[in-house]
Amino acid sequence: MQRYFGKKQDGRSFLLSKEDSYHILTVMRMTIGDIVEVVWEGKLYLCQIISIKEAQVMAQIVEEVDQNGELPCQVTIAQALVKENKMDYLLQKTVELGVSAIFPFLATRCVVKINGKEEKKIERWQRIVKEASEQSKRLVIPRVSPVLDIDKLCKVECELKLLCTVNELSNTIKRELQNYQNGDRIIIVVGPEGGFTKEEENKLLQAGYRPVSLGNLVLRTETVGLYVMSIINYYFMR
Repeated sequence: MQRYFGKKQDGRSFLLSKEDSYHILTVMRMTIGDIVEVVWEGKLYLCQIISIKEAQVMAQIVEEVDQNGELPCQVTIAQALVKENKMDYLLQKTVELGVSAIFPFLATRCVVKINGKEEKKIERWQRIVKEASEQSKRLVIPRVSPVLDIDKLCKVECELKLLCTVNELSNTIKRELQNYQNGDRIIIVVGPEGGFTKEEENKLLQAGYRPVSLGNLVLRTETVGLYVMSIINYYFMR
């Protein structure tokens, strides 16, 4: 059954966005009386379409469904900017794997620059995240932050702060997760294709990030987030 994120109108009904309404009416070819899943404030409802006005769908609650497929921890992936198609793929797949937020950031060796188009980029990325959340039956839409720099990344507050590195002497992610306390927030920083400069890496380490190795594999930057989220899913036996 198709899932959407709705805006509550009163105690029993939701108004769906024009984009979602278009999908319901034109792609899914639903009409009054059909049932859809609607998420609001982290709760899932089965709803019946009761009206269609000015190409927007209104749906009324039939029942609340007890479902929680979210990870037991909040995980943020801080990703150095990559080319558009790679970023799209990374957003989609990390959302499917349960990420809570994505923090894009600029580093010295990033091959991609924003060049005054940040607002449009964030809007587009957030739309991709929303669609991936609906497709993967999430109860929340992960947040895409404004583009950060290294100094702002150093100020992010999380209980467990991990920095992916090729340093073979670093701990593995599995070992670092053994320090996880229930309720802790986790942030994992993934650098650009050319890696961090020594100065950038030292800044992050001084800000409390712990270096973690990905083992013997050398992964492309757009693959690291998926790899890490897969480990976290396995660790928590999702």
